[in-house]
Amino acid sequence: MPYLMVQIPKTSAPPPPAQRSVPTSADVARLAGVSRATVSYVLNNTSAVRISEPTRRRVHQAAEELGYVPHAAARSLRAGHSRMVLMPAPDVPVGPLYSRFFNELQWALSRLEYTVVQYGGLGLRGDEAARAWAELRPVAVLAPGGGLGPRGVSVLKRSGARAVVTLGPERIEGAHALLMDHQEVGRSVGAHLLARGYRRVGVLVPEDPGLEIFSRPRLEGVRQALAGTAATVTEVPLAYDEKAAADLAGRWRSLGLDAVFAYNDEFAMLLMRALQDEGIGVPDETAVVGADDLMLGRLLRPRLTTVHIELPSGRELAELVDRAVREPAAEPEAHELLGAEVVHRESS
Repeated sequence: MPYLMVQIPKTSAPPPPAQRSVPTSADVARLAGVSRATVSYVLNNTSAVRISEPTRRRVHQAAEELGYVPHAAARSLRAGHSRMVLMPAPDVPVGPLYSRFFNELQWALSRLEYTVVQYGGLGLRGDEAARAWAELRPVAVLAPGGGLGPRGVSVLKRSGARAVVTLGPERIEGAHALLMDHQEVGRSVGAHLLARGYRRVGVLVPEDPGLEIFSRPRLEGVRQALAGTAATVTEVPLAYDEKAAADLAGRWRSLGLDAVFAYNDEFAMLLMRALQDEGIGVPDETAVVGADDLMLGRLLRPRLTTVHIELPSGRELAELVDRAVREPAAEPEAHELLGAEVVHRESS
C-alpha cells in the first residue's frame, strides 16, 4: 500500500500580548488636565481643599477610563495609618437581626472611606486573637464581646490601631464600649408573662456553643423580673434541631410549665411547631414568647409574641468609629445599644 509523506513546516509561536502598563496618578492628571495633587485630593476625598464639581467629575471620569485605582499601601504611608477597620467574624450564629445590623454598619463605614475586613480566625480568642488582628495593622477594630481584655486592647493600640470598640455586656479598659444589656430582654419578657397571669415559666437555653453570652443574661433577666413573686423559673436546654425539639415536646407536659421564653424567634418557631405536632395548644396550654421581632413570627398561627430589640443605626456607630480614629487620645466612650419592648400577639 503506497504511503504519502507530508512535511509540516515549522511555525513560530505567536508573540505574547504586550503587557499594558499600570496606570498612574500622573496618567489621570494628564487626561483630566489637572495636577497630580488635584487627582490625590479628589480620589482621597480630601475635604480640606475646595475643588469644583466639574473638576471632580473630570478626574473621576479619567480614572475610570484608564482603570486607575489608588494604591492603598501608598495612601496609608502618606496618612500614617491605614483605612482598614477589622471586624472579627462572629463564631456563633447571630441571627437575621444582628446580621442586618452589621451589614448596615459595614455600608456606613465604607461611605466614610474605610475598608471593612472581616477576619475569620475561628477558635482564636482573647489576647491570642488580638495579636492575630494586630498583624494586619488595622486603624480600628470592632471586637465582639467575650475574651478580649485590657492586655489585648494594649497590643492592638501598640500596633497602630487608633480605636478599639467592643460589643458586649461590659466595658474593657482602654476600649470604647457598645454595651448590649441582654438582661433587659429577659426582664421585659418576665414582666409581660407575670402581668398576663403566667406563673410557671420556662426559659429555653440554647445548647449551641457560644450562645451563652446572650442566653445566660436573658435567663437572669427573667429571674430578676419574677424574683419575690409566686412565679417560678425553669431552665430548659435545647439544641437548634428538629429532633431535639420533638423530644422536648414529647415530655413537655411533665415539666408543668404554662409559659416559655424561647430565647429568640427562631427557637420559638422551632419549639412551637414541635408542641403543636404533639397536640399541645399554644397559648391554651403553654404561652410562647420569642425575641428579635422577625417577620416570620407575624406569619405564624398563632402569631408569635416577641421582643422588639432596638439597635442604633449603623451610621451612628460608623461615626463613633470615625471620631475615635480622628481623636485617638480622647477618653473611651460607652453607649447603651439595646432597647427592648414586648410586642404582644396571640401566642401569649
